[in-house]
Amino acid sequence: MQSIEEIQQEVIDEFSDFDDWMDRYQLLIDLGNAQTALPEEFKTESNLIDGCQSRVWIQADYTADGRVVFQGESDALIVKGLVVLLIRVLSGHTPDEILAADLHFIEDIGLREHLSPTRSNGLLSMLKQMRLYAMAFKAKAQA
Repeated sequence: MQSIEEIQQEVIDEFSDFDDWMDRYQLLIDLGNAQTALPEEFKTESNLIDGCQSRVWIQADYTADGRVVFQGESDALIVKGLVVLLIRVLSGHTPDEILAADLHFIEDIGLREHLSPTRSNGLLSMLKQMRLYAMAFKAKAQA
C-alpha cells in the first residue's frame, strides 16, 4: 500500500500538468463526478460536516486490520472534488498515519490560495473531522 506521502505526490503531479486554474477546477469537478455516490444511509446529520457552506457528508469506518476507510460526498461540484482528494490521500491508513500526516498537497497544488474563504474553511472542517475520526478510532482501539 502507498504511503500518504506517495499519494500526495501523485496528486501534486496530476495538478502540475495544468498551469491554468480553470483547468485545475475542471480536474476537481471531474474527480467529483467520477466518484461513487455515498449510500443514502450515510447521508445523516451526524456525518454532515459543520463549517461547510455546501452540504458535505463524511463516513468513517474502522477495519479489522486497524485502518480507517472514508467515504464522502458533497452537493457542490468543486467541493465534491475536494472530498475525493482528501479521501484518496487519507483513506485506508491507520489512525496514527492520518494524525501524523503533513498534508502539504493542499498548499503545493495551490488550493489554499485559489479557493474562496468559505471553501477553504470547509476544506479545513473536512480535514479536522477526518482527524477527529482517526483520534476516536485510536482511542477506542487502545481502550
